[in-house]
Amino acid sequence: MTAATAGLGYCPNPECALLIDVIKRMFTGIVQAVGQIESVRRHDRDLTLDVATHGLERQSLNVGDSIAVNGACLTAVACNARSVRVDVSAETLSCTLLGDLSAGARVNLELALKAQDRLGGHLVSGHVDGVGTLLERRRDGRCWRMVFRAPGPLARFIAEKGSICIDGVSLTVNGLVDEADAARFDVNIVPHTMQATTFGEFAPGRAVHLEVDVVARYLERLIEARQGPKESRQGVSRELLQHNGWMGSRR
Repeated sequence: MTAATAGLGYCPNPECALLIDVIKRMFTGIVQAVGQIESVRRHDRDLTLDVATHGLERQSLNVGDSIAVNGACLTAVACNARSVRVDVSAETLSCTLLGDLSAGARVNLELALKAQDRLGGHLVSGHVDGVGTLLERRRDGRCWRMVFRAPGPLARFIAEKGSICIDGVSLTVNGLVDEADAARFDVNIVPHTMQATTFGEFAPGRAVHLEVDVVARYLERLIEARQGPKESRQGVSRELLQHNGWMGSRR
């Protein structure tokens, strides 16, 4: 299969075609544009957003395609040369901050991967795992160091030098401190990211979308299937990985 046929989403092999279909709903956490909410229409239990897609590669977005809005995967139900319309279900509203958006709010946007695209950040599903809080923002040379708190259920999926997605932005965890019912972690924001995303607007107290590394979730699930949920909840250690055949013994 060539890059050209991958770009068209065509593959005669069923397994290959399934993989391409999955990739079309994945992201990398590399924000492509900062859009702006034009209107919010509230219905009975859900809502519709019209989003101005400033600078986004609009020619590759069609009705039915996936687009990440502040890291939440949504489906385009209408689009034109300057904006996209998405519906936000009651389920999505229950686990994200999209219901708090109002006209004029700026949002991070990313189109779903093409099969031949570079994986610039890390694999991001667009399924928000929880809501975190910015605790601290301080200068660190030309960059900014931001400290966040993640809710307890997500703590075990966050690791130093691992990946995490914050409001749709792929970042590396610099430091991590486990607390009684949460985890405190910090990330470094380079000048480009401050300019190319909404991070420049962040101030302590701001709530953000968090998505943990999908590999960590699958790893826990696989270990749980082999060892049971109790051992999985105790955390992933070198010994546990060796026991389950994920890595060789240290020599």
